[in-house]
Amino acid sequence: MTAGRFDAVIAGGGLSGLSLAGHLAAGGWADRRVLVIDQAEPGPSASCWAFWSARPGLLDSAVSRSFRQVAVHAGGTSLVLPLRPYRYRVVRRPDLRRAVAGLLAGCPGFAVRRGRVQRVGDGTEVAEVVVDGERIHTRWVFDSVSPARCDEPADARLAFTGWEVRCDRPTFDPHTPVLFDFRTPQPDGARFVYLLPDGEYRALVELTEFVPRHARPPAPAQRCAALARYLRDVVGTATYTIARTESAVLPLRAHPPSRTGCHILRTGARAGLVKASTGYAYQRIQRDSAAIAGSLARYGHPFDIPGSRRRYRLLDAVLLAVLDRRPAQLERAFARLFTTNPAARVLRFLDEDSNLRDELALIRGLPPAPYLRAATRLVLPSGRPLVQRR
Repeated sequence: MTAGRFDAVIAGGGLSGLSLAGHLAAGGWADRRVLVIDQAEPGPSASCWAFWSARPGLLDSAVSRSFRQVAVHAGGTSLVLPLRPYRYRVVRRPDLRRAVAGLLAGCPGFAVRRGRVQRVGDGTEVAEVVVDGERIHTRWVFDSVSPARCDEPADARLAFTGWEVRCDRPTFDPHTPVLFDFRTPQPDGARFVYLLPDGEYRALVELTEFVPRHARPPAPAQRCAALARYLRDVVGTATYTIARTESAVLPLRAHPPSRTGCHILRTGARAGLVKASTGYAYQRIQRDSAAIAGSLARYGHPFDIPGSRRRYRLLDAVLLAVLDRRPAQLERAFARLFTTNPAARVLRFLDEDSNLRDELALIRGLPPAPYLRAATRLVLPSGRPLVQRR
């Protein structure tokens, strides 16, 4: 199904593309012609996504695991934190595909095509997507695969390498993901391990490092060596099989680049939907997809979508500015946040769902000096604030 013109082309069949297709199908566009272009090559994409939520969501049928508690190891303290009313949930890529396919089953005008997006072009009347040499014209393009254009360098980068490991003996607590574990040597950046169990024998073990603005990300081989040391020295196992490896370096921006054109809207990580202070994106992408579908249904265009609120962009920018000069503050910040506050309050804040009372309580637990200095530098240099209104 590539003949004729489409109401929309979704360029990219990853998390953002599939999520948007599901929300369009459920949000008043079931009778439209929509084409999803799924990149032919698998690439180093994520095999699963994790998020926390306290409310039901459109794609909850894709959730394969749900946890009531998480562990945090920071600042010499180890905590197991109950999450109520939140649950920490996991969505695997095959389950997301099946959930979205179920929503699209009642939409004869929707189709998924395997192919490589070579170019996305804007125009005055329509947009054009070139897929494997074929030109496809459409009213709207939702683009998660074209490189983002941004004149400013990233505020920081997030470098990660993850292993799906299987051990020959019971090793992992199947009921407790490890959200942050700083019990790994800290290089020039700020490094922690994330551990997502899939039973007692298997887990995703991921080394994540915040890389300051002008620093170089560590090589994948260095991150792999650090993972091996973590499994040996912290987890206590040197015998395991690596079933899968994923590795990437993501730019982090407190103020995302422009995402709109005449007929093009960037989505997913290309639109800056990876939260700068955490690296999480799943819930932000779901909210963004619902807003796009709602805007199309109400106004006939996808641009009536809320951006991140200014105070959250400022707080993200302050944290990244502190880490740029003093990376060790990341461990101290998370240690103070989780030891002096209930987990639900911290998660509300990280999910940009907190109120002023929450935020004041969280800020009181942090050492004020580095954050006040960073905030002053951000709002005063050359009379121009770093974080501007969109």
